[in-house]
Amino acid sequence: MASIERTAYPRFKRTISSRELRDSFTLTADEVGWAVERTTTDQHRLALLVLLKCYQRLGYFPNLAVVLADVIEYVRDQLGLAASVAAEHDAARTATWHRSLVRERMGVVYEPAKVRQVAEAALREAAQGKDNPADLINAALEQLVKARCELPGYTTLDAMAATVRAEVNSGLFVMVVGRLDAAARARMLGLLVVDPVSRRSDFDKIKDPPGRATISKMRTWLEHLGWLDGLGSTEEWLAGVSPAKIGHFAGEADVLDAAEMRDVGEDKRLALLVCLLHMARISARDDAVEMFCKRIAALHRKAREHLDQLRERNRADSERLLGVFGDVLAVVRDALGASEDEQVMGAADPIGEVSERTGRLVIKTLAEAGGVAALSGTHEAVSAHHGNNYAPLVERYYRSHRPALFTLLDAVTLEPTSTDRTVADAVTFLKARRHARGEFIPDHVDGVVVDLSFAGEMWQKVLRDRRYPGRLSRRHFEVCVFTYLAGELRSGDIAVGGSNSYANLHSQLMSWADCESLVAGYCAQAGIPATAGEFTAWLRGKLSQVAVAVDSGYPANADLVIDEMTRVPVLKTRRGRERRPSAHVLEEEIHARLPQRALLDILTRTAHLIGWHRHFGPASGSDPKLADPLARYALMTFTYGANLGPAQVARHMRGQVSTHELSTAANKHVTAGKLDQASADVTNAYVQMDLSRAYGDGHTAGTDGSQIDTWENNLLAETSVRYGGYGGIAFRHISDTYIALFSRFIPCGVWEAVYIIDGLLHNESEVTPDVVHADTQGQSLPVFGLATLLGVELLPRIRNWKDLIFYRPDPAVRYAHIDALFAEQSIDWKLIE
Repeated sequence: MASIERTAYPRFKRTISSRELRDSFTLTADEVGWAVERTTTDQHRLALLVLLKCYQRLGYFPNLAVVLADVIEYVRDQLGLAASVAAEHDAARTATWHRSLVRERMGVVYEPAKVRQVAEAALREAAQGKDNPADLINAALEQLVKARCELPGYTTLDAMAATVRAEVNSGLFVMVVGRLDAAARARMLGLLVVDPVSRRSDFDKIKDPPGRATISKMRTWLEHLGWLDGLGSTEEWLAGVSPAKIGHFAGEADVLDAAEMRDVGEDKRLALLVCLLHMARISARDDAVEMFCKRIAALHRKAREHLDQLRERNRADSERLLGVFGDVLAVVRDALGASEDEQVMGAADPIGEVSERTGRLVIKTLAEAGGVAALSGTHEAVSAHHGNNYAPLVERYYRSHRPALFTLLDAVTLEPTSTDRTVADAVTFLKARRHARGEFIPDHVDGVVVDLSFAGEMWQKVLRDRRYPGRLSRRHFEVCVFTYLAGELRSGDIAVGGSNSYANLHSQLMSWADCESLVAGYCAQAGIPATAGEFTAWLRGKLSQVAVAVDSGYPANADLVIDEMTRVPVLKTRRGRERRPSAHVLEEEIHARLPQRALLDILTRTAHLIGWHRHFGPASGSDPKLADPLARYALMTFTYGANLGPAQVARHMRGQVSTHELSTAANKHVTAGKLDQASADVTNAYVQMDLSRAYGDGHTAGTDGSQIDTWENNLLAETSVRYGGYGGIAFRHISDTYIALFSRFIPCGVWEAVYIIDGLLHNESEVTPDVVHADTQGQSLPVFGLATLLGVELLPRIRNWKDLIFYRPDPAVRYAHIDALFAEQSIDWKLIE
């Protein structure tokens, strides 16, 4: 049974705010008149109106005995009745009559058979993709509301959800197990056998994390991937099972150990093992490709560092060569000066004598500097690495990586996602020449020359040698292809079959035929026009309006000044105003009135009032079998939220809770998704408070990242050039009501703008900002375009904004004050349309 607190089934909370009372239980004159016409006593009138407002709020008729006293008092006060008037019925017949009156007013017909039919159909449809009983009940509630049905009792819905869930899951288990042959069954069950020496099972090894992206760990991880693939073709066994269902079953198996898995029924045990193996194979591919991309980046970083070292090492030689060159110029200059004197005196052949003398002096100067041979060698060493082309240096670090990189190519299936197949074809050519050992290889196979047009100028210089036409420098070619393959994987132009993070995005998108009917509704919701012409005109109008408003407000602004002589804009630094004495007095008074609260007390009180802990529980979706879930989850949240750890907290709790109990609650009852849902509950409760609206209205948010130290042996962690530490980036969306809406960890090397939209889409709270501020990491052309289509106004701090071009909305438009900001170019509206 799923507890009612974990579902969206409408019910009265322990307390109700004044805002909720005003929004949900304020009577209209029409409702009061309607009740007066149909009742004869104050008691019945109060009871009828309480039932009406409760039905409007809940969708069903609660027992009047459980209606909050604050609700009854609020309705009673609006009617002007005495406090002695109670909201109750004298007889069951009166209660039945009042319910029929409310149903008639609300346009609802009481049909229990229809309600069960609608609920069961919704449950069966939802059970194909969801497994958590609370999620199934929520899906049924949604369909019942759409069908304008009176909600049945919670226990009825809970029993129906349990029955349907059991039937659907049993059918899936039987279907999956029926696809396994005897050998596959033996392999799956063998995963649960514990090795007496290592005291680990293969079931435990499936869950191993990848570790840091070092070359040794990459080799180990590729072996791990090969072992996982060798256990069976899980995609065939799970054909027809929804990804959400597979993910849930895998999550259920992930939190169990081998002994607990052996206690599960055989069909379910095998199905859970297959799902866990399937998700492990997907995750392992993602991690292997991530390691590959990071290793390629490391090769380039080492080559750049080597180039800097060579420059530093050759600095003395460069200065010495410049000194020799200066000496040669001085000798030539002196010889030319002497020739002018000889011409005045009438020498027979001044030019020949000067050339001969100059040659002797130059050779003497070069000999004194070490000789022509030595100087030539020094010059070749110095000039070999002039400029910023470090490409020739990458291959020396690539040699140790070569076997692992080719093993990766064997382990994954690459799928080009665009019509440009040049990199994919080069990879195919590379694999065909993998056993070559010569310094140069032919640039063709079966008369077809490999297309290297994707390679930049830096690589084109090192791929070929004029001495060997029609041939490629093998090592440079291999490094070049792997480099561009990493870039294609990062950008999504090449996908990896059987992966998630590097899957083919286009295959996951809806077809235009499916989208076309949804365009009008989506555009209306996003607040943008639905046709190309209207959308272009809308953009043009917005730009024109903003430009006119800025131009008219320019004389009154004190922040931006355009120099009349240079026409260069200057943005002045804003200075905050000094705090008034009254502000200091207010601050002191607030601190004096604020009670001291312990952090653990705050967690416990909010869990009691809000119920955010209801999202935590076993992966199976059943209710937690804990004596006091609230206390355990509040203490567990304190343990990990304060970064103390279960051992430290258990030591200070003096036997009230053990390390195992705290770690088990965290490892088996909490996931990142459940944490987001609990955070959304806290956010929703916070924004209902009057004080939160003093800061903002929730329509604006700011984003920023901060570097957080992590364990070194994980795939996310890396050195942050921007922050100067080692770990990951905690990227947050903060509402203008001063509460975090969404947080996630991202790698240090990514551009943060990519995750701005991601945070808005994954935000589960009721606060939905449509204006987002960011620092310069939020500046991104694709994200600007996507934000506009999503109805979001992205306002990052613009880097080097003085060097950017401000396009005019129309070539003929001119502005009185800010015309210097704009270039002569105007936007090509036809192209956009």
